[in-house]
Amino acid sequence: MPPFAHGADLDTIRRRGYLIVAVKDNLPPLGFQAPSGTLQGLEIDLARQLATELLGRPDAVELRPVANQERVAALLADDVDLVIARMTLTASRARLVDFSETYYLDGTALITRDSTIQRMAHLRRRAIAVLAHSSTIAVVRSRLPQAQLVSVSSYQEALTLMEAGQVAAFAADASVLIGWAQGNPNYQVLPERLSGEPLAIAMPRGHRYQSLRQRVNQTVLRLRETGWLGDRIRFWGL
Repeated sequence: MPPFAHGADLDTIRRRGYLIVAVKDNLPPLGFQAPSGTLQGLEIDLARQLATELLGRPDAVELRPVANQERVAALLADDVDLVIARMTLTASRARLVDFSETYYLDGTALITRDSTIQRMAHLRRRAIAVLAHSSTIAVVRSRLPQAQLVSVSSYQEALTLMEAGQVAAFAADASVLIGWAQGNPNYQVLPERLSGEPLAIAMPRGHRYQSLRQRVNQTVLRLRETGWLGDRIRFWGL
């Protein structure tokens, strides 16, 4: 095992020679495994660009796939340097970790296979599938109070209900639905967002990591201002 193979401050990362970044490997188009076995997606591009900015090489990064429930824990345990894994900036998380500038504005969206549905208003009194116990339920009730919400336990169940015509649409995270639509050309994501959720890089708190946080923030801001982020967002169809 190489030395310093755990989360570290900026000086230690430079001595180590590579970043360790927690990512997703099952969430196209943010982070997913290509048929070749390599990881790709918007967040993978961002991790490699950060490696270029901090260490001079896009391959100076170790990508560690994590489940959602492992993201904060991996950072708190110093198992990774950064988390770029569809982390939304929330008040509860901000008490545990620091967040970078936003790199993508996600949010609740609607997907449908009914070509007659072009706007959110077309779903005003229709049946909409939502994941059980998700925050999406309150969002849809707020924006479409007359819609009939149908609870589902998985994306596959929502797909089955839409295929059977039992629901007109499915409400979930826009980035996930866009990836889903890219693999299912009969489906479309409506252009309107029901809510906005900023995605940001999760970073360790504490004075020791101040230089790392500053460099990450400077890099994200510059990538946004120069258009690099916008180009990659469009490339991945987001």
